[in-house]
This record gives sequence, C-alpha cells and structure tokens, in this order.
Amino acid sequence: MKRISHLLLLLLLVIVSANASNKELYQKLCTLKGVITVDSLPSDYSSEKYVVTIRQPLDHKHPEKGSFTQRVVISHEGFDRPTVLVTEGYGGDYALNPRYRDELAGLFQTNTVFVEHRYFSGSVPDTVDWQYLTAQNSASDLHLITTLFKQIYPQKWISTGISKGGQTALIYRAFFPNDVDITVPYVAPVSRSAEDGRHEPFLNVVGDKKTRQAILSFQREVLKRRGEIIPLMEKFCMEKQLSFRISMNEVLDYCVLEYSFAFWQWGTPASQIPANSATTEVLFKHLTEISGPDYFATGQPTQAFFIQAARELGYYGYEIEPFKDLLFIRTAKDYLQRIMLPEGITIQFQPELYKKLTNFIATSDPRLIFVYGEYDPWTSVGITKLDGKKNMFVAIQPKGSHRARINTLPDSLRDKVIKTINLWLEK
Repeated sequence: MKRISHLLLLLLLVIVSANASNKELYQKLCTLKGVITVDSLPSDYSSEKYVVTIRQPLDHKHPEKGSFTQRVVISHEGFDRPTVLVTEGYGGDYALNPRYRDELAGLFQTNTVFVEHRYFSGSVPDTVDWQYLTAQNSASDLHLITTLFKQIYPQKWISTGISKGGQTALIYRAFFPNDVDITVPYVAPVSRSAEDGRHEPFLNVVGDKKTRQAILSFQREVLKRRGEIIPLMEKFCMEKQLSFRISMNEVLDYCVLEYSFAFWQWGTPASQIPANSATTEVLFKHLTEISGPDYFATGQPTQAFFIQAARELGYYGYEIEPFKDLLFIRTAKDYLQRIMLPEGITIQFQPELYKKLTNFIATSDPRLIFVYGEYDPWTSVGITKLDGKKNMFVAIQPKGSHRARINTLPDSLRDKVIKTINLWLEK
C-alpha cells in the first residue's frame, strides 16, 4: 500500500508540474535572467503561485565576490494588475502557506512578489560572511528583483513590509526612490544607535498608570522569587535545548527587563498579568509566554537580525534602575554585543543609514504611508511627525500595538488610507 501511495503522490506532482509548465506566467518566470528554479505552490487566493529562487551577488558592488540564492514567492492576480512587493525582513516560510495573503494585495487585488531577506531561512549563503549583510546590499537585492519582474508586471508597484520588513521597505525606497510608485511600511522603526535611548522613556508613559504599575509589580515579584524560578528556568531551557553566553541568573534578569517592552509591543491585555499572590509556576509561565529565554539564546533564527541591529539598524536598551536592588547583573549596557551576537564577533554601530533615512524623509515627498500602533514601543523611534508633506502621511491606530494594520485603523482613517492608495494607483 505504501508503494502505491508513493506512486500516486509522484504522479500527482508530475501532473501539477505539467499543468504549471503550460501556464503563461510559469513560462515567463523561467525566461527571467538569474532565475534558477520555479516551483508551483497551492493558493487559496491566487490563480497561480510559485516559489522562485534567484541568483544574487553577495556584494552588489563587487559581483566577483560570489553569489547566493534568494527565495521569492509569486502570487498571480493578472498581468494587467498592480503588484505588491513584500520586503520581508526575516525568513519567508509562512508565505509558502496556501492561506497567506498580504493585506494590500487583498485590499487592491494585486499580484504579490514576496522577497525573503538575505541571510534568513531559505536565502542563506553557503558560506556565511557577515560583512555582506548590509542595508545597501538588501536594497540592491530588491532593486534587481523589481527590475526583473517589471518585465512581467508592468503596472504600478507598491512596496510594503511589517516591522523589520517595513524598515526594509523604507530603506529600499531611500536607496532606489524611483523603483516603486507607493510605499507602505507597517510599524517600521528608524533607530539611531545600538541602544537608541527613546524606548525607555516611552515605556514610562505609555498606556495608563494602573497597567504600568501592574507590569512593574509583576517584574519585581518575579525577581524576588529568583530562588524558586531559576530551577524552573533551567528545566525549561534544558527541555528546549537552549544555550546561552551568560548564566541562568543573567538570563532571568534579561527576560524580566524585556517583559515591559514585549508586553506593550504585542498588545497583551492587562488582565493577563498574574497577581503577586499567584504561584511561582503561574508567574513563570506568564513570563515565558511574553518574554521567554529563547530570545536571548544562541543559534536562534534571529541571529542575522542582531548582526544588522548592531551594525546599522539599531536597537533598544533597558532601564535597570527600578530593579537594581533585585538584579544579578550590574549593568545592561552593550548587552546586544555581549549576549546576542555570535561569540567572537564585535561590531561597531554605523550611523550613516539612520542619517540617510531621516534625510530622505526630510528632503523628499514620495507617495508613502506609515502605519503605527500608538502603544507599540517601536513607535517611539518611528516616523510619526511629517511637516509640509503633500504625499507622505502617518496613520496611527489608537492604543494599537505592533499588530497595527490598515484594517485595524479607525474607520475614517482606514478609509482615507484606502482612498489615497486607490487614487495613486489610478494616476
């Protein structure tokens, strides 16, 4: 029976492949320069969907340095439709799912060209050399891909991304301002240093005082029960096979320091914060659900992001004063360098990217809409104030988190965003 099942599966794959090869889009994709493979994917929304691998230079300024393959997912609506370029900031495995659909693609019935970021998931070079993981190379990846796919999709293009992906969309627009017609970055930070300094004051005033006090009380209660929580932490990390560059006591400190940031970032309801009278097991479970130790472990899929953050994207610091009497660590300064980067790597932050992005915003007026959540800590380093701009504007979801989207905005603001994009697509 197993042999028959395998033969039937093989036959099905052959039929799917044959059907794909007879389609116009498939044939067009195969003729694009640099395309290595084209494989059909199922989709709940698109008439055709493919995962495409493309040859990219490791260093666009010096192609002789070598190359890697980058993964792109194409969802087809029509050759006469606009195209959304999704500039993912991390890995793109989720885009392979048949149910995946970008918000803008759904709102405006567009094609989707989804680009996985270099050095993540299926787009990692065979030999990892971190010197090539730069914003400029990432933008050049997108430029190459957009140039290629405009041969297939000649109508208007919208670039978009979420979080680091939104930041990537803005970076791409700054380096190649004429590649796309519209850019919509969601919850995109623009940080000025490895420890920016604007997040901590934001966390001291965000939301309401009662919730902030409940957060602080929970953090301190966890630290007070260090003796009971450390064994739970050790067991948790052993079961998940997590390893660290620091001691378990330090891991606990950083989980607690991270808690307030993560709480507001993801819009955690205040009702979920355990009372100080709760059992240690309940406190620990809640802590790991909001800011677990895996974030600080070595060898995580986010490693490439921390390289970028330390080099030029920037990050945030921690305020330790409210916990100083209970912490094992004496300072959190330079923690990104000390515990988040691969051991033996030292990176000096370069502020040139921040200057380029802020100068681009100050001196130009592209068709660009920023979407943020009011309570999201990343909004503290976002582009939230624009003066004298005709095209660019900011849409902020009241009390919104890092999950802010066009469809989560108040109706009037949502309608304004949709109407504006529709007008831009028509002109």
